[in-house]
Amino acid sequence: MTNANLRRALLSIAAPILALFVAFLLTSLVLMALGDPVKDVWITMLSKPKPRQITNIVNGAIVLYLSAIAVAVGFKMNLFNIGVDGQYRVGSFAAALFAGQAWLPGVLNILVAIVVAMVAGGFWASIAAYLKVKRGVSEVISTIMLNAIATGVVSWLLLKVAVRTAGSNAIGTKTIPESSQLEGWKLIPGASNRIYSLLLLAVIVGLLYWFVLGKTRFGFDLRATGSSETAAVASGVKVKRMVMTSMIASGALAGLIGMPLLFGQDHSYGTTFQAGLGFAGIGIALLGRNHPVGIAFAALLWSYLDTQANGLQIRAGVAPELVYIIQGIILFAVVIAYEGTRRLDIRLEQQRVARELAAQRAAVRDQEGAVA
Repeated sequence: MTNANLRRALLSIAAPILALFVAFLLTSLVLMALGDPVKDVWITMLSKPKPRQITNIVNGAIVLYLSAIAVAVGFKMNLFNIGVDGQYRVGSFAAALFAGQAWLPGVLNILVAIVVAMVAGGFWASIAAYLKVKRGVSEVISTIMLNAIATGVVSWLLLKVAVRTAGSNAIGTKTIPESSQLEGWKLIPGASNRIYSLLLLAVIVGLLYWFVLGKTRFGFDLRATGSSETAAVASGVKVKRMVMTSMIASGALAGLIGMPLLFGQDHSYGTTFQAGLGFAGIGIALLGRNHPVGIAFAALLWSYLDTQANGLQIRAGVAPELVYIIQGIILFAVVIAYEGTRRLDIRLEQQRVARELAAQRAAVRDQEGAVA
């Protein structure tokens, strides 16, 4: 490893550590200003999770990881797909509706339902892609509006196909057959609950993301277009086609977000299906710097904070919503830290180049003096 690569690696490690320290300090100041027990809060947040909680952390991270990967595909293209939450809703509803009909047996029903979710999520994302390519509409505006439309459309369709649960106000699609329900894996000793079987899906998605974006011509074109559209056009890349493809791919991946929940936990799509996962993915993708391994650690951190926050009200007398403040501060601190380390790396590289040029000039002058 060269000195430059070693320096970049050390800076990459230092940035999140510095950000976490800053987040810890700022959150403590907020708690002190509000008169909340700082010590009790951090004892609760940093306490060792029980086996059941560890399983919940891993399960939460699986879903958040899929969400962040969907966002990261757009980020690599310099597209801000804020509509992952809407695409996730549409994909999950479509998959639940299909799987609940039990037209296919067992595993085949699961596989086809996953494809249905990807097609539905990709279709919803294609609307924003078309508006950007053909009408020049910002994907930020269109995807935010499509989130609201997706919520309304899915709610309306859900009322049309809903099956009401006896003794409850909750409604949902038909429950998927038992042959298509995934029991999960008991990987954590002492835990009564199980890790989602579709952990395997998250691993496959992460590997494909790494390979396609980092090792293929398509991935190179996508990253090149995101870095410089002008340079991409000069090298023969069809930018509009790349925008359409990237946005649809992001939407298709967004359709996968709800699959671990559908087949491993809820077994139907209804009013109690988890919301807000698409927006969490934006923050996690930024924390992980759009790298599949970095996103995995960021998803685990995010899920850890969500899980540990459940005990804040009981143990520390603080509302669990405090975790949103912590997550927000961590996000801002990480973004600032990454930008700071990036600028520092550029400055150090400029100084290194300047020293080498000065040394070369001195060597040339010495040679000329010797010849004279």
